[in-house]
Amino acid sequence: SSGINAEYGGTALLGKEGAMACTVAVEDTIVTHYTDQIRDIVEQGKEEEYRELLQVIKKFRDEELEHHDTGIEHGAELAPQYKLLSKIIKLGCQTAIKVAERV
Repeated sequence: SSGINAEYGGTALLGKEGAMACTVAVEDTIVTHYTDQIRDIVEQGKEEEYRELLQVIKKFRDEELEHHDTGIEHGAELAPQYKLLSKIIKLGCQTAIKVAERV
């Protein structure tokens, strides 16, 4: 939590675009993670067994995609050093996901 607060606080210093860039990077990573989970269930042929779970994951993924798109609409790509900032934030998110998967 404090890491995320520091991340958002740091990007807030870059203005609205920096905060939006952070949002887009986080949401992009989460959307990718949810899509990977959906793909894994489908590839295992367990759609029927996990039908309710798939519906929940798809709903969450779609909500995160809306947040991503809102960030783009509000100037995320105009943030200073957008590509670098995005890569750093995505790496942090991917690391957090990997740690959470092991817990």
